[in-house]
Amino acid sequence: MSASRRSGATDELGPEGPEPEREGPAGSDLLAALLDGMDAALCAFDADGVVTHWNREAERILGWTAEEAVGRAGFAGWAVRSADAEEVEARLMAAMDAPGRQVNEFALLTKDGRRVLVRTQSAAVRGPDGEPAGVYCAFSEVHAQIDLERSIALSEALLEDAGWGVVLVDADLRPAVVNAYAAKALGAGRTAVLGRPLGELLTQGVEELESALTHVLAEGAPPAPAELWVAVRTPEGERRRCWRNGFVRLSSPLAEEPVPLGVGWLFQDVTETRQGEQEASLLRFRAQQLHRAARAAAECENPAEAAAVHLDFALAGFADHAIIDRVAEGGDADRIRLVRVAETPSGTPGPSRLDGRAGLPALYGEGHPALQCVERAGSVRAGAGSLKGDAAREWALARQWPKDTVHALCTVLRSRGRTLGAVTFLRTSNRTAFERADAMYAEDVAAHIATAMDLASLLPAEG
Repeated sequence: MSASRRSGATDELGPEGPEPEREGPAGSDLLAALLDGMDAALCAFDADGVVTHWNREAERILGWTAEEAVGRAGFAGWAVRSADAEEVEARLMAAMDAPGRQVNEFALLTKDGRRVLVRTQSAAVRGPDGEPAGVYCAFSEVHAQIDLERSIALSEALLEDAGWGVVLVDADLRPAVVNAYAAKALGAGRTAVLGRPLGELLTQGVEELESALTHVLAEGAPPAPAELWVAVRTPEGERRRCWRNGFVRLSSPLAEEPVPLGVGWLFQDVTETRQGEQEASLLRFRAQQLHRAARAAAECENPAEAAAVHLDFALAGFADHAIIDRVAEGGDADRIRLVRVAETPSGTPGPSRLDGRAGLPALYGEGHPALQCVERAGSVRAGAGSLKGDAAREWALARQWPKDTVHALCTVLRSRGRTLGAVTFLRTSNRTAFERADAMYAEDVAAHIATAMDLASLLPAEG
């Protein structure tokens, strides 16, 4: 024993001798585990063309086990037909002298004698000195490769050239990938929308959309496409659109159990189609109302009652209140005065009330929309604008309208080339403002009312 041992001193290896090696997988075991865990079939050859490696995916495709494959010289006589063996071996081993990877397609033989067309990628294996020491070859069945390429091509086509919106939404309900159509529909660039909450992109409809996405993540795709009306934020302001939406749940193909990666959201803008359908439906309804009003008015003995009937039928789906005023006879020629003839009750629904020939004067101030309508012999639209609450009520009361009025449309009553008065349609805040199409319908109604009023003026007054 050395002096250092006898004195109890320790050397650099420690008091108990050399440090034991750490436990861990041997290099060959680790390599085997990596090869067997690959999704692609892989084999390797040394410089003489002898098989040195064979993983489980190669065994699954061809049926030959690693014990049966490793150590064989090339594929001749077992994994390839003898007639093809020379060509196959030459093309595989050519990768030793070629730069990069070489792609080939071969017909290989399975253990049970079937032919399988595979696509291979082979490249040289370098030794410690940098010289080629062999070849590795990764291969897969051609149909599986083609399926993968088709899937990739489909994804790229959807995200680049599709004529509808494609959005990949992550599990947090935020856009992860969008195509050009979707970016334009969302009012931003393709990168500007990524990772942003949908609430920053939409002002209306976001709750319904997020609810649909959450349902797809939890339950899967709905059985049929769904239509949603949304309002998109744009630099020019809100833009109301109708989207026809389809959803699919995205799950990882690599996990043993389905792991949701998000939702594939496909949509198409159908706003113009739906608006056209709504307008056509509205036109049909209004035409039916005019027809029904004409038939009902024909049964009225009193023409004034017929005018009120036309007014009542026009209100359905069109306005909340309506007023008929006629031009007062006599008086100052330079100043138009209107007399109330009929009006719909405010507050409780019911038929229009007739004021008769001795109707009360309408105390309209200068510039009132009804007076403008008579002066211009045309239609006039008015509204409370941005006024709210008490200011909006004061605006309505100042014009002798019900206090809940916020939109008005006045249309002139003309018959036999004469201006007889005006009919005013009023809407509350629950409805939208009158548009040009509404004015055209009001003018049709006014023509029937004017005819009835003109007839009433021709009849002798009841004694």
